[in-house]
Amino acid sequence: MNTIDFTTSTTPEALATEIICLKATLTLLLKAIGQADAGKVIIKLEHFAAQIEDPAQAEIFKNSIQQIKHAYRQ
Repeated sequence: MNTIDFTTSTTPEALATEIICLKATLTLLLKAIGQADAGKVIIKLEHFAAQIEDPAQAEIFKNSIQQIKHAYRQ
């Protein structure tokens, strides 16, 4: 894994597209692992978000989790 290049673009549009891709990937992974395990992952993500000290960053993280949960339920 240490030889893989995960270079990220510096343009906001490219970064936004990468984030959308990551959210979709996480949603598909949650669907693949099954309801019980996916629920555990989501709960752990929510606990992690609650521990973020920066309120702005915590809100962004919580919004991302909500988007993933919504996509997972569809």
